[in-house]
Formats: sequence, structure tokens, C-alpha cells
Amino acid sequence: MLKKAMWFLTAVTTLLVLAPATFAQATSAVPENRDWVGLAAAAGLGLAAAGCGLGQGRATAAACEASARNPGAAGPIRILFFVGVALIESLTLYVLVVAFVK
Repeated sequence: MLKKAMWFLTAVTTLLVLAPATFAQATSAVPENRDWVGLAAAAGLGLAAAGCGLGQGRATAAACEASARNPGAAGPIRILFFVGVALIESLTLYVLVVAFVK
């Protein structure tokens, strides 16, 4: 599965890198000063949200497993879990602010 995911990400990255050059050559009547900032902001926000979602899922699973293994430490684990999830979520909020400021 990891090999398929790596091939997929490589293909998508290649397409995103080559798309502006191919699109610019296909339509010569369009002015050359294209604004790709909006597309880059949307792609960055999507990647940040996906990464944060995966990170929060892993953090939740680890916190639940740790609490199940040692119920006496559930309080400190919960506090560290909330701090960790807040830091993970802040990445998405920072990217959202950058996307709005663009």
C-alpha cells in the first residue's frame, strides 16, 4: 500500500509541476502574468487539513491506547493529548490565515 501511495503522490506532484508550463503553451492568447497564488493557497490548505486530520487521528488512537493500558495515568495523558491536538490544529489555522491573506 505504501508503494502505491508513493507512486500516486509522485504522479500528482509531477502533474502539478508540469501543468502550468503545459497550460501556458496550449493557450498563447492568454496573458503571461497568471496568478497561481490562489491555487497554491488552496492546495496548501488541503494538504495541511489532510495532514492534521491524520495526525489528530493518530494522536487520539495513541491517547486511547495509553489510557486503556494505564487507567491511573489517564489525567496527565488527557492533558498532554489536548495540548498536542491544539498544536496540530494550529497548523491548519495558520495555513488558513495565509490563504486568506494571499
